[in-house]
Amino acid sequence: MRVIAAIILAAGDSTRMGSPKALLRDRDRRTFIARIVRALADASLNDITVATGTRHAEIVGALAADRPPVPIRFANNSDPSRGQLSSLWTAMDAAVRPGVRAILVMLVDAPFVSPATIRQLMAAYVNSGYFIVRPVVEAQYGHPVIFDRAVFAELRSAPLEQGAKAVLRRHESHTLNVAVDDPQILLDIDTPTDYQRAVG
Repeated sequence: MRVIAAIILAAGDSTRMGSPKALLRDRDRRTFIARIVRALADASLNDITVATGTRHAEIVGALAADRPPVPIRFANNSDPSRGQLSSLWTAMDAAVRPGVRAILVMLVDAPFVSPATIRQLMAAYVNSGYFIVRPVVEAQYGHPVIFDRAVFAELRSAPLEQGAKAVLRRHESHTLNVAVDDPQILLDIDTPTDYQRAVG
């Protein structure tokens, strides 16, 4: 069995939103970060690392208050202004251990991806030999994305200004695009308007 570790990137300062996206609440008043953790747990992922930034204590507190069903590992990026890839590196330092064959990378910007979609992507990865697995809806790529250990070194050496996209471009022939019935993979909540549109 290929062990997949989940990483949630929640370290950004959310300058356009005006408040941390991880701490925004859905219609059930659950924080985005707690909602994502529960979706991963519902998809049978119990190895979860959350990358945090300047609001580390608040995110840790929000998750503790939600009483997550699985243990959570935290990785604090001391300088998230370097970009999203720097937070991925920080999380990988904590998440990648012997036995971990792949990482599934979630963005706190897209908190409504269903557990069924996550399970579908994991099954596609386990049953294929592809280095990268990502979801697609109507020819648009979304998140989460699964990266095999074969590309870990390239993720760690990718240019900060290009992020993981540099690795995706380099490995198009080793990427499996999985058609899913879940438009939430395309959601990108960056502004208060986005938030109101998504949550109401």
